[in-house]
Amino acid sequence: MSKGTDKTAAPDRPLTRQDYKTLSLAALGGALEFYDFIIFVFFATSIGALFFPPTMPDWLRLFQTFGIFAAGYVVRPLGGMVMAHFGDLAGRKKMFNLSILLMAVPTLLIGLLPTYANIGLAAPLLLLLLRVCQGAAVGGEVPGAWVFVSEHVPARRIGYACGTLTAGLTFGILLGSLVATGINRAFTPQQVLDYGWRLPFVLGGIFGLGAMYLRRWLHETPVFLELQQRKALAAEMPLKAVLRQHRGAVGLSMLLTWMLSAAIVVVILMTPALLQKVYGFDARTALPANTAATLCLAVGCVIYGVLADRFGARRTLIAGAALLAVCTWVFYTTLKVRPDLLLPLYALLGLSVGVVGVVPSAMVRAFPAPVRFSGLSFSYNVAYAIFGGLTPIMVTLMLKTQPLAPAYYVMALCGIGAVTALFVKARPLTA
Repeated sequence: MSKGTDKTAAPDRPLTRQDYKTLSLAALGGALEFYDFIIFVFFATSIGALFFPPTMPDWLRLFQTFGIFAAGYVVRPLGGMVMAHFGDLAGRKKMFNLSILLMAVPTLLIGLLPTYANIGLAAPLLLLLLRVCQGAAVGGEVPGAWVFVSEHVPARRIGYACGTLTAGLTFGILLGSLVATGINRAFTPQQVLDYGWRLPFVLGGIFGLGAMYLRRWLHETPVFLELQQRKALAAEMPLKAVLRQHRGAVGLSMLLTWMLSAAIVVVILMTPALLQKVYGFDARTALPANTAATLCLAVGCVIYGVLADRFGARRTLIAGAALLAVCTWVFYTTLKVRPDLLLPLYALLGLSVGVVGVVPSAMVRAFPAPVRFSGLSFSYNVAYAIFGGLTPIMVTLMLKTQPLAPAYYVMALCGIGAVTALFVKARPLTA
């Protein structure tokens, strides 16, 4: 190992200016990618009206629009696996830059795309193609970013690095919500339909290209450079090696991802609608509370990441899962009798969801360096596609007979996450 590489990878050194630069650019790019990926759903009604025949029933138009939105999730595992394959063989940085390019260009093109009135059936087909590109990009970005920052920072700061990066992804979701709110307040419904819906896509594409330019100044990870120097890159298809030799790590990572997806999907994405339909809150009350919870989630990711560095991922995950279960129960059982406590209770629940910020640091350590990108990408993307997609369906079906279904579901996954955490091991990240 070279002297420079040894210095960069030293587990006990403090974070340097270059480390903070790497973290900042990674978190910024991740936030913009998630913004680009999620902004579609906030303008689904306008997109449906413009990209499908006007004679089509409203419900069918909206259904097909959400179908195109869902296509981005369906393709995530495939895109992630392809990009991870080359990330393990050709370099983390190349795929890290490719993912943001593959997100920024389609987002910009969606904002410039002709509608059904201009080009007919080609409009929804082109929209679907661009959405598929976005899905492939985010499938490679999230695991790629976790691997990239983890292999740059000292081993004792991996929790902080992954927590900070996860907080950046959360800010991307929040940014999408804020931009959509601003557009709808600044323009009339007709103006939004005429041109306003295009603005967030064009802005997202331009800022994404800017973030890609800034990523030019990032360096390849010391771990990958050492693998190259020692000629220790994967000798066969990395995913094949993962599935044959690291099935335990795959299972552990998928179960932790299940807990992560349950907390995010139920608490952050589904609860605003549940507050209105089940608990009787209006949108003006529910949505600001959700914004507060999302902000607290971002802060919680960083706090839990620091705790993981200090006490270890295993103990932090177990304690964090227990706290999340308690906060979940208190939140959903208290609102019926004390609706005035919505804001503080939701903020506290969002903070406790921050335990998901520990999950990537545990998954990164679960796989050896030559197949780390492929192992993490396969486990995370496949598990999120399955569990993230099934969670809303399962919770909704449970709600028919059990009003506390969201609480029971999240608490059950906290139990699964805590048990899974018992098998988390502190594998060294070095090559």
